[in-house]
Amino acid sequence: MGKNHIEIWEDCLKVISDNINYQSYKTWFTPIKPLKLENSILTIQVPSQFFYEWLEEHYINLLKKTIKKELGPNGRLEYSMVIDSAVNTNKPYTIKVPTTNKNATKNPSVSMPIDINNGSSKDIPNPFVIPGLKKIKVQSQLIDAYSFENFIEGDCNRLARSAGFAVASKPGKTAFNPLLLYSNVGLGKTHLAHAIGIQSKINFPEKTVLYVSTEQFLHQFIDSVRNNNQNDFVHFYKMIDVLIIDDIQFLSGKEKTQSIFFHIFNHLHQTGKQLIITSDKPPVEMIGMETRLLSRFKWGLAADLQAPDLETRIAILHKRLYNDGIEMPPEVIEYLAYSITTNVRELEGALISILAQSSLNKKAITLDLAKQMIDKFVKNTSREISIDYIQKVVCDYFNLPLDLINSKTRKREIVQARQLAMFFSKKHTKSSLATIGLHCGNKDHATVLHACRTVNNLVETDKQFRVYVEDLEKKIKI
Repeated sequence: MGKNHIEIWEDCLKVISDNINYQSYKTWFTPIKPLKLENSILTIQVPSQFFYEWLEEHYINLLKKTIKKELGPNGRLEYSMVIDSAVNTNKPYTIKVPTTNKNATKNPSVSMPIDINNGSSKDIPNPFVIPGLKKIKVQSQLIDAYSFENFIEGDCNRLARSAGFAVASKPGKTAFNPLLLYSNVGLGKTHLAHAIGIQSKINFPEKTVLYVSTEQFLHQFIDSVRNNNQNDFVHFYKMIDVLIIDDIQFLSGKEKTQSIFFHIFNHLHQTGKQLIITSDKPPVEMIGMETRLLSRFKWGLAADLQAPDLETRIAILHKRLYNDGIEMPPEVIEYLAYSITTNVRELEGALISILAQSSLNKKAITLDLAKQMIDKFVKNTSREISIDYIQKVVCDYFNLPLDLINSKTRKREIVQARQLAMFFSKKHTKSSLATIGLHCGNKDHATVLHACRTVNNLVETDKQFRVYVEDLEKKIKI
């Protein structure tokens, strides 16, 4: 008869206690409780999110080795945490240990006919002293979590994502070379660039893929000038099959670095290698860049990433929570999506803040907690009210499907809800009448004006309608 979860964990603790000091063992492993063992997956309960993150950061290798020793090569570990022990109905939620394949993004060894470290490394001999080629390893610097699987597609990024996927399927052999991704900060261009690199490695393991920030590229070039090995620097980059340069706008005004990058760009492009470049603006708006370099940026495709719409923001939050194995009330997710409209990074930061507050203080995740965290840590000003948000509030109030408000139906309750949405959109947003009409069933500005007059008249003559308006006003301003 096999061992149960308690016996397995006790055996694990014996190994762990032999490998760390007593105080660390007592602090970080004594409070852990084994919960269950299913399909070679041992679930343990930890006191908080912080506790989990500390184990992951400091003891993950020891835990993995110990689990595989006790449960075999397929053995895995999952964590469960109690959010609020004072609330009996609040179940622990489970976080799964990431199981990404670290080997997927590793590059094969490549032949390097020069010494990029100018003799400072014993691993790469100077060819002028020891003739011949030397195999070296190039770290891809790709982040496994930034995959296509974790990149949420929406109208805001569909072109860029589709082009990126096409590039990863045939690096250097599509018309999208270079592929220039541009957007404001926090909208996912770095994530997408990594995803292209990861997918390229999955499709073509033999290719050498390199992600490098422009800042890192600059520092490497400055070092090569200082060490008098610029040729080595150029040779190194000419070996790359898929080169990803992030935030190219930081080359602005750097004439010598631009000149070097120009030669690297030309060589890679002429030899059928793939270039992926990200920027905070399109080529026509880049200032301080050489004309010849800007013209080459226009050879392929320049695809922008817009701010995500409401549905995409909700999907992003759901995906993040799913990956972490965390459940959150739908009203909290919606509040986050409505509150933060322009920046995915800020949206995920708000989510992390709420989870941290809930975990560290053992508070249940509620709408009040979300409001407190957003007002305190994310936005110092009042929340932006959008037309989408107003439509959702109105539809929820009258218990109507959201798509009906934009339909052509002339049913009285639908028309009334549509007119109220137009009225509050004009009152609480800076959108033009034409924009409001476009969002409310593709109506013209005259229809919006008529709706506002109708609502004002009904408020004065219909007592029940006045109650609707007052209730909705309170809900919209929450």
